Amino acid sequence: MTNHQLPNLKSVVILGAGAWGTALAKLAAINGHQVHLWSRSDFQPLEKVLEHQNAQIILSAISMKGVRDVASMVQCWPLSPQRIFVTATKGLEPHTTYTPSQIWQAAFPDHPVVVLSGPNLSQEIAQELPAATVVASKNTNAAQTVQLVFSSSRFRVYTNPDPVGVELGGTLKNVIAIAAGVCDGLHLGTNAKAALVTRGLTEMVRIGQILGAKTETFYGLSGLGDLLATCNSPLSRNYQVGYQLANGKTLQGVMANLPGTAEGVNTCRVLMEIAQQQGIAIPITEQVYQLLEGEVTPRLALDKLMLRDIKPEFDNFPTEQIW
Repeated sequence: MTNHQLPNLKSVVILGAGAWGTALAKLAAINGHQVHLWSRSDFQPLEKVLEHQNAQIILSAISMKGVRDVASMVQCWPLSPQRIFVTATKGLEPHTTYTPSQIWQAAFPDHPVVVLSGPNLSQEIAQELPAATVVASKNTNAAQTVQLVFSSSRFRVYTNPDPVGVELGGTLKNVIAIAAGVCDGLHLGTNAKAALVTRGLTEMVRIGQILGAKTETFYGLSGLGDLLATCNSPLSRNYQVGYQLANGKTLQGVMANLPGTAEGVNTCRVLMEIAQQQGIAIPITEQVYQLLEGEVTPRLALDKLMLRDIKPEFDNFPTEQIW
């Protein structure tokens, strides 16, 4: 970032002190912003943090299951409409099927909400390896403000006007990453992995179109980019779930030993609800779901995908593309 691009310094509160929240806090602090990292185990109550820090940006990097509770906690404190909310959580809420940004926007309808998502393995970012991400919002000024806060010579931040697509890309790819881990765990080879990831992207697009996302967003950093990173790195928790299941571990055992949350497990279950309601064909997700529920073995899930009826790769309409 050149000197004339340096932003006005901001006060940033980051909710969630896990690996991702900590990495984002470091990025903002390097740029000179005042950063306070908060977790629910913090000795200081959240309302005190918000009061003392006078935060201009409130970024949520907590796990999906905690989003609604924390949003309710923030609601208890009066905030000016100029405060920007940023969500860096990837997942879907059970029962409501809401995305994190939908929860935050419902709680704060008069505030701009920005989605931050991309091929961002937190361990690599903490090591200051080069990476890129996307910030998306209906509010262009808010997205540009967040872009300047986190951009650096090691972390390139792009803006996007499609928050739904950016958020869904980061959410849906976690399910495909579980399948990719299974593929590698079974040693199925490069051909199989390439086919799986490509057809997985087709499922992501199909779901995204139904839920109001722009198709082109899924071919960018927050879609294809995040998919490639998560499906090819042992650092991905979702990849590890699939890999270890393929090697005979139980889901309960895998989850108990993960350093954090594999959001793809819950997302897969919510996606099945959406697919059944909307009549969406998601064969890879369906087999991942059956695997997580213990209804099939990894090898049987593979067989079910390979033995599906043969058909053209592309039909007349993208929403009708089937594995």
